Amino acid sequence: MTPNAVRQRVLLLGASGFIGKRVVSALAHSDWAAPVAAGFRTMPGAVGPTGAIRLDARDSAAIVRALADVDSVVNCVAGDADTIVASGRALFMACATKVPAPRVVSVSSMMVYGCAAGAVDEAAPLVGDYDAYSAAKTEVERLSQSYRRVVHLRPGIVYGPGSPLWTGRIGEWLLEQRLGDLGSAALGPCNLVHVEDVAEAVLRALRLPGIEGEAFNLSLPMAPSWNEYFRQFAAALGTGFVPISRSRLRAELYLRAPSLKLAEVLARVRHTQYRGPYPLRPWLLRLCSHSLRLDVTKAERVLGMRWVSLDEGIPQSAKWLLSAGRGPTP
Repeated sequence: MTPNAVRQRVLLLGASGFIGKRVVSALAHSDWAAPVAAGFRTMPGAVGPTGAIRLDARDSAAIVRALADVDSVVNCVAGDADTIVASGRALFMACATKVPAPRVVSVSSMMVYGCAAGAVDEAAPLVGDYDAYSAAKTEVERLSQSYRRVVHLRPGIVYGPGSPLWTGRIGEWLLEQRLGDLGSAALGPCNLVHVEDVAEAVLRALRLPGIEGEAFNLSLPMAPSWNEYFRQFAAALGTGFVPISRSRLRAELYLRAPSLKLAEVLARVRHTQYRGPYPLRPWLLRLCSHSLRLDVTKAERVLGMRWVSLDEGIPQSAKWLLSAGRGPTP
């Protein structure tokens, strides 16, 4: 790209989230894009030629105004189910008013496949019958059906440095030895994908011609079991991989977790920082036994995706967690 070439301006909704931040950085480091980071909070200190605006992604009128000066949109909005659906509805209503219509890259989820079992490719029906999050992501894809210029990315378990849940929380539970070898309770596929791979897929989906209306699964092609992920992560953290009996797990989930969850909620109500320990939740055990395995052949063939290996991604994750001072909580 020549120094005087015009960069594509990309509106990034949900720019302050885990995935959103990585996409902003990847766009800013490219030689063809100028990200406009949008969220409830502005994005000070963003890298490279970027702008930042304060925007409620549930407000279609606000999105219409933001679209006036951009070429394309990335939807990384996270949050509760209502927020996900409301922001998706607002986005596609707003985009329908702009001429020419911008390309939208929407970060969806493997959970649109709901309770489907076995190997699943992008042609599988979207049922969203797993939980409220699953239903919300499915509804956003449904809302986009009348808008032709959209590409959906369906990542699995997005981990890596900065991940609050799949790296941060899982790592803390392993360090506290409240999580470990779950035996047959954690033999389901862990469809891990590194956050840098998700950001790379977004950039490719913004630029590649002829893919509007398509969807792409994002995951390691040979997903480890959840138990194997826990084992490798524990080793990288330098902690033991202890067996967790079913009775101990039930006590953690149904005796200790409710009081810890209450303390977490009270801290939020009082606007104070909750410092843990965080409760294990039953949904994690349900996910650990879910047999869905993402088929990523299409992403490799069409987007040209190659993946950060576990041998690289897990040590990165452990280094981030330990350097951030996030360790065992009494």
